[in-house]
Amino acid sequence: MDTPAAPPPDLLLADDGYPAPSGVARRPAGTAESVRANRRWWDAAAPAYLAEHGGDLGDVDFLWCPEGLREAEAHLLGEVAGRRVLEVGCGSAPCSRWLRREGADVVALDLSGGMLARAAELNRATGIDVPLLQADVGALPLTSASVDVACSAFGGLPFVADVEAALAEVARVLRPGGRFVASVNHPMRWPLPDSPDPEDLRVVSSYFDRTPYVETDEDGRAVYVEHHRTVGDWVRAVVGAGLVLDDLLEPEWTPGRTQQWGQWSPARGALVPGTLVLVCRKPA
Repeated sequence: MDTPAAPPPDLLLADDGYPAPSGVARRPAGTAESVRANRRWWDAAAPAYLAEHGGDLGDVDFLWCPEGLREAEAHLLGEVAGRRVLEVGCGSAPCSRWLRREGADVVALDLSGGMLARAAELNRATGIDVPLLQADVGALPLTSASVDVACSAFGGLPFVADVEAALAEVARVLRPGGRFVASVNHPMRWPLPDSPDPEDLRVVSSYFDRTPYVETDEDGRAVYVEHHRTVGDWVRAVVGAGLVLDDLLEPEWTPGRTQQWGQWSPARGALVPGTLVLVCRKPA
């Protein structure tokens, strides 16, 4: 599996290193537009994102969410030693390297060549070489029933237009009895302001409005797309893909954790959930 080189950013970057949109809209955005936009955004944003969050993510660690839940304590994936594991939306792949260190046979998948280029650098730096695959979760280049476990730790699912098709792909590549665990933005995040300050906790849009959030460039083309689903939508998508939903977790903020991620903060995390974790399995 060849590792793509980091592409040069083709988006205007703000002073903080992240892409600077020319406009923001709430409008429909299908699969092709979402894939194209988010690949460009993450390619351009990878250096800034990892400079900001890489220390918390670690090079060989499995962090499920900004609240600080880690697989070493949560054991949501069960025993991974000797298991074939697929990570969806791996970013710089710290979770996959952690899984490899625990004895798993891992494939780390991401849409962004920029993220995978950094993952390759960290593979070399840590001496933990996990295979890296650039692909879209909606069309996994893996054979059916070829993995024992699949996971996505705040990976690509919130950016996927057709999450039902993506989950069906995950179910396809899982072996009977296989487990799938994914952490996503909690749906309650959608109607609230994008602020870590609890004083800003007020409803500013409808929880039931599924219209995507779209950032655009100077030509009106989408450069970032995020899709919203209610809790019920997630449950129906899991069940519709032929998976069994064993648990829904809403992690509380880890005591003593001071790290802030965008609107995720200790003060806000004490009041409202920021993450939803779907714990699923494919029937044996």
